[in-house]
Amino acid sequence: MLHEVIYIDPGSGSYLVQVIIAGILGIIFFFKNIWAWVKSVFTRSPKDQNDNTPA
Repeated sequence: MLHEVIYIDPGSGSYLVQVIIAGILGIIFFFKNIWAWVKSVFTRSPKDQNDNTPA
């Protein structure tokens, strides 16, 4: 009887794998964007050398 409870058909199993992978990648992307924002707050962007040219 225990085997009937833990059975996952292939359609549901593949959907579950997709949801897990999408969740992991979403979390990675979320924290990567936060880290990039934090780095941009504490670092200065290099000045372009062509900014001083007269118009």
